[in-house]
Amino acid sequence: QVQLVESGGGLVQAGGSLRLSCTASGSIFNINYMGWHRQAPGKQRESVAAISSGGSTNYADSVKGRFTISRDYAKNTVSLQMDSLRLEDTAVYYCAADIRPYAYHYSPTRYWGQGTQVTVSS
Repeated sequence: QVQLVESGGGLVQAGGSLRLSCTASGSIFNINYMGWHRQAPGKQRESVAAISSGGSTNYADSVKGRFTISRDYAKNTVSLQMDSLRLEDTAVYYCAADIRPYAYHYSPTRYWGQGTQVTVSS
């Protein structure tokens, strides 16, 4: 059983910073992609940032220059440093990871965290 557990959400004023973390645990043979998505009320879930097993990163245009994704490969952890937060960053943030639980799983499965609320106030 694979689990993704997130932490670090909360309430912050516009212009402030928050750091989200997500740790994968359980039966893990290999993790390829890890990333963060968010869903604001009334909107579709969108990708915010991603990091590959090789360390390549990708960001949504709306967060470039403000958010930084990082990964601790030894701890199966991905973090998202969010600076210069804006009102429009308010959303539930979800961690995602493409994981092969065992070697005989030839294709990875995408797992999701439970979500953590980020609220930016004026």
